[in-house]
Amino acid sequence: MNTWNNPWLLAVLAPALLVAGAFLHRVWADRQARERRRIPKHWPLSTRALANSEEARVWHWLARAFYDHHVMIKLPVTRFTLPRDREQSMDWYKLLGGVYCTFTVCRSDGRVLGCLDVPGTAGLPRSTRTLKHSLLTQCGLPYWVVRSNSLPTVAEIRAEFLGESSLNHAMREREMEERAIIAAQANLRTALTRQRNNRNSDFSPLSNWPNSTTGDPRSDFNSQWQENSFLMPLDSRKGDLL
Repeated sequence: MNTWNNPWLLAVLAPALLVAGAFLHRVWADRQARERRRIPKHWPLSTRALANSEEARVWHWLARAFYDHHVMIKLPVTRFTLPRDREQSMDWYKLLGGVYCTFTVCRSDGRVLGCLDVPGTAGLPRSTRTLKHSLLTQCGLPYWVVRSNSLPTVAEIRAEFLGESSLNHAMREREMEERAIIAAQANLRTALTRQRNNRNSDFSPLSNWPNSTTGDPRSDFNSQWQENSFLMPLDSRKGDLL
């Protein structure tokens, strides 16, 4: 009897074959998934710089502009935003998990003050820029797109991110200059005091030599010290020194 001509036998074998095929495919898929999760002996990866040359120039400028804050690089927005509805948090994470800003300025307590993007050679897509601007501004955070050849002034960006006025910025700069001058003066005084102490310690044994003519235990060197502690030339001293 030909099996393929028996419709009842085919009706029984077809579901069984389908179940067996699905089971074998499931086993194969699980094995492939385990292979992908297995830690490789040799990672096919290499290190690279965090920022390209254009981003690095803006980075250095930001570090000077926000010397009293922290400038984070390529931080995902999901690191400093929180869904209001916890049940939808996973959906929002999947949507925004790959959205980041080139630079994020934050305080020492981790609170974000604003974000900046540095567009690449192809520019920044309008949809991406609109998404970030809408998201961040509604969270109360400034969002700027800057290039290294058209940077704003330090006063402008600090006023936007920190709410500083131009007067406050000028006073802060003057305070920094005064602190630098005071520190330089203190360093200079310390260096002069150290040099003076070293000179005194080098010449102090000579002060006990007796004078051959007067018997005075004080050295003739003492008479050659000036108010500024510098010695006069050797040919002005008394006695045979040669």
